[in-house]
Amino acid sequence: MNYLWGGMLLLGILYGAFTGNLSQVTESILDSAKEAVTLCISMAGITGFWCGLMKIAEHSGLIEKITEKIRPLLRFLFPGLPRNHPAGKAISLNMIANFLGLGWAATPAGLKAMEELGRLEDDRRAGKAPGPVREQGTAGNEMCTFLIVNISSLQLIPVSVIAYRSQYGSVNPAGIIGPAILATAVSTAAAVLFCRIMERRRA
Repeated sequence: MNYLWGGMLLLGILYGAFTGNLSQVTESILDSAKEAVTLCISMAGITGFWCGLMKIAEHSGLIEKITEKIRPLLRFLFPGLPRNHPAGKAISLNMIANFLGLGWAATPAGLKAMEELGRLEDDRRAGKAPGPVREQGTAGNEMCTFLIVNISSLQLIPVSVIAYRSQYGSVNPAGIIGPAILATAVSTAAAVLFCRIMERRRA
């Protein structure tokens, strides 16, 4: 990606130089840099608000209650995950953040979930936990399922996209909610189906 973006920038600058528009290229670079900084400042406030809200929900016990409510979904997606395993809470927190379209808030919980799922695989290899035993360095079914569901990212309220649309003067920033739900629901359903097919092949 670094080479791709670097090459695109270099080609743009060279094209501007050869066509006599180098001054416009320089002006565009400065304008884009200013716009990027403005957008980052705007998103920092939104990110801080939602991340803080998620922390409050976690410490108040609300996440625990929501985890209980979505436990049937977790059992469906992760049938091999032991009940009350530490990974369950991290997965729930990650999924809730993704439901709200808060990818940046979901990342820490996602890393924690993968860490706990890695420990589960170690326990299985040591005979301390039930489930299929994989070779060292091989991801288990739960790790693969979580990764692909996290990437497909079902979003009920795409906060990030709404914020971007609002920043750029959209008349109806929330108009993206319906299409976002439909698109991410289809991607998540396809991801879950793919996981089930691959799990049967690995069995």
